[in-house]
Amino acid sequence: MPSQHHGLRSPAELVVVTHGTGSAITPIAHTEHYDMQRRVSDRLPAGAELVRIFGSADRMQSRLAGTSEEGNGADYLNYFVVRGVPDDLDGVATQLRADEAVAAAYVKPPAEPPVAPGSFLRVAGSTGAERLATPNFEERQGYLAAAPQGIGARWAWTIPGGRGAGVRVVDVEGAWRFTHEDLRANQGGVIGGDPAPEQGWRDHGTAVAGQISGDVNIYGITGIVPEADIRAVSIFGPGSATAIRSATDALGPGDVILLELHRPGPRFGYAGRSDQRGYIAIEWWPDDWAAIRYAISKGVIVVEAGGNGGEDLDAELYDTRPADFPTTWRNPFRGGTADSGAIVVGAGAPPPGWHGRDHGPARSRLIFSNYGQRVDVQGWGLEVTTTGYGDLQGGTEEDLWYTDAFSGTSSASPIVVGAVASYQGMSGAATGRKTPAQVRALLRETGSPQADASGRPATQRIGNLPDLKAMFQP
Repeated sequence: MPSQHHGLRSPAELVVVTHGTGSAITPIAHTEHYDMQRRVSDRLPAGAELVRIFGSADRMQSRLAGTSEEGNGADYLNYFVVRGVPDDLDGVATQLRADEAVAAAYVKPPAEPPVAPGSFLRVAGSTGAERLATPNFEERQGYLAAAPQGIGARWAWTIPGGRGAGVRVVDVEGAWRFTHEDLRANQGGVIGGDPAPEQGWRDHGTAVAGQISGDVNIYGITGIVPEADIRAVSIFGPGSATAIRSATDALGPGDVILLELHRPGPRFGYAGRSDQRGYIAIEWWPDDWAAIRYAISKGVIVVEAGGNGGEDLDAELYDTRPADFPTTWRNPFRGGTADSGAIVVGAGAPPPGWHGRDHGPARSRLIFSNYGQRVDVQGWGLEVTTTGYGDLQGGTEEDLWYTDAFSGTSSASPIVVGAVASYQGMSGAATGRKTPAQVRALLRETGSPQADASGRPATQRIGNLPDLKAMFQP
């Protein structure tokens, strides 16, 4: 049965950005922001609702106190998502842009899980014999091995904190199965949003959770940081930016958010495609960018799938501001003042012959992976063994399913999250956790280097594969 990820999409989102009244949250700014909210709300169709992405002025003032964004609280009050519009989002956006109070109104295309196009994944379905005992699949998890094959997770397990103790992770995407037999020990479940009902979303989230924090036992797989606490927020219901904000508010400095999403970008007019060509990281959209900056300001590390669009993110195409974006928008892929602060992940090849297939030299860019100077680090983009799907072990009981073929920047990003959580656990036990900027710099400066492949030279940057032994120097 072919992969069921084609067609897995979240609802499109209509976002409104109102004009600012200064960066600081003052009584005057507070009043003016709410006046603008009422004014814009009056333009909405019957039954629609304008909802602040970052909450009330009082809450933002409290949330940003003592952070690098403390003086920019009023900027966050400009972001809204429109709920309750069943169709013609573009038409409503056009009407809203006609109001002088509106700086921008744009429709975000549906987000999708960034599993590799043409993936080897095969969903098990409900057929097959029952198994009395699950075998141990850990030896198939090559990404746990020492560098340069893997990230050195087994070495980190011998160091205090290396299994992720005390580190919290929130996965932002669509759905999960936290009842899986290998996801029982340190799983906090879904803490926000409404999990999508589709099997494909659920398998995807389950696979991600297994890579990060699968349980330590004598069967199945083992997560990179099995002692880390993992929870989840679904984008279904709140939308992606609100989900990121909710995840941030559930975490503290040094904890980690994973963004397991990508969207069709401007290359093909933001149109969804089965081959995922032109798909990009979600920080391209202003509200998602602001939500990431909010997380970074609070010391939370954000790991973001770079997308499977095969795109050069350094291309001039990305310097052109979309007409419906705010005039203050700048290309986030150029970094500088537009840098979101997230760790962007590309997809690299596993060692040749792993699981009997050859995808080119180990750590070379896989053809579908986005690349460019904005991409910080890579993980295995194919042949990842973890929980879910059922192509490695199926049967009638979904809680016993495992895969040998998780892929894309979907599989690469949890490997980086595992490395970050392990590093933070070791650092916390030694000298103290590091900031988002410090962790990103270490990932760029250390690790097993990207390799050349035919037609995919290392100058098409996806970064190094993390090496925990090289990262952690107490």
